[in-house]
Amino acid sequence: MSFIADKQTLDDLGILGKYKSYSVFNLFNHTITDGGQQLLTQFFKTPLTDAARINERVRLISYFTIKTTALPFSAEVFHTMEDYLRSGGGSLLETAWSTVVKKLHSRLVGGEEDRQQENALKQTIQTLQAIHGFMNKLQQDADNPFKEQLKKVHAVLSGKEMQWLQESVDATRSQSLWKQVKQAHCLRTRKYKDLKELLQLLYEFDVYIAVAGVAVARGFCFPQALPATENNIRITGLYHPLLDQAVANPAYFNGQHNMVFLTGANMAGKSTYMKSFGIALYLAHMGFPVAAADMKFSVKNGIFTTINISDDLKHGYSHFYAEVLRVKTVAETIRATGNLVVIFDELFKGTNVKDAYDATLSIAEALAAKRNCCFIISTHITEVGTALRERRPSVRFLYMPTVMQGEVPAYTYQLQEGISTDRQGMMIIENEKIIELIRLVG
Repeated sequence: MSFIADKQTLDDLGILGKYKSYSVFNLFNHTITDGGQQLLTQFFKTPLTDAARINERVRLISYFTIKTTALPFSAEVFHTMEDYLRSGGGSLLETAWSTVVKKLHSRLVGGEEDRQQENALKQTIQTLQAIHGFMNKLQQDADNPFKEQLKKVHAVLSGKEMQWLQESVDATRSQSLWKQVKQAHCLRTRKYKDLKELLQLLYEFDVYIAVAGVAVARGFCFPQALPATENNIRITGLYHPLLDQAVANPAYFNGQHNMVFLTGANMAGKSTYMKSFGIALYLAHMGFPVAAADMKFSVKNGIFTTINISDDLKHGYSHFYAEVLRVKTVAETIRATGNLVVIFDELFKGTNVKDAYDATLSIAEALAAKRNCCFIISTHITEVGTALRERRPSVRFLYMPTVMQGEVPAYTYQLQEGISTDRQGMMIIENEKIIELIRLVG
């Protein structure tokens, strides 16, 4: 089963976006190969729902946090090798004919095609030699988790057909035409399938090394996946991975406490906390490090968020109706699959306070009964919390406090137990002298 996360959720959490500087993808996008970047994109688009597979990926990535290393080539050199390996094939005779034709053509018209081809061959051999040394170094480490793959690579690069790969390559000297032909045929035909598998392994290493580097540089932890049946999420020191000097908070859910009812003033940090939790959960299902001190989680089937929902002019939907349809989508998915994480930020902002109160209370009460799911619901309508507390003991009530410094509100961004009673909206308006400004107009 695929992990469920729709476009609204991915946008709310800022997960994807190769060309967005402020995205979770770009936080980890330090690969140096095109294949590595494509694999990273695939990981981001297909989180896992199997605890064993998640923990295995954690094991592979975390290895490179302990054995700090780097790939033995630059992006430019690797690209040259890829292009060379993909640029030809066929029989030994066809390879010889192609090589001779290029050489004759270059001599007749004064081109550099044959010289470029020879240089690409030399650079490919030198890169493979560097890769062989890199792989041998990893293979010597008894703790490496890639023993079978490395054994296969060693057999290919040290095999009889490629013994010439162990010879030093003089970049200033031309090799004989026949030697070039045999080497080209070996690399681009006879051993091409094996070398493609080697490239795929290098793409994986590229991703693992890049992700491990981020984990070390930012002090992220590696999550531990638990079976879905345990229905438990426990995070300590959770913070937003894209914020400098972010404040850390805990998060935990289980079968007895499956909902957090979150209150607090505007700017107190509610949305940031919910995004931090959603991002951590998404990355954890990828087997990636998360911005926290520690994380253990039962595998979920997916995550839905409603944080930055807007009206739909194309279909003529108001903001309120868009919210209603969003809740309906979540309800249908809960009914179909269950075992979801759902985050609602400020439900029913698009309607009057009375309807918003009734709707938020009814929806929250109904959702809290779904014990195999986890929910965070934030609202400014704190009266809902009072009613909910009497009806659903599975709900935890948390708030982000406001500390008054004279007449100026300040925020700790630190969760506390309870329901907020803060009312600073009018004070902020008065501090900004908005009413006075309006009265002066005209």
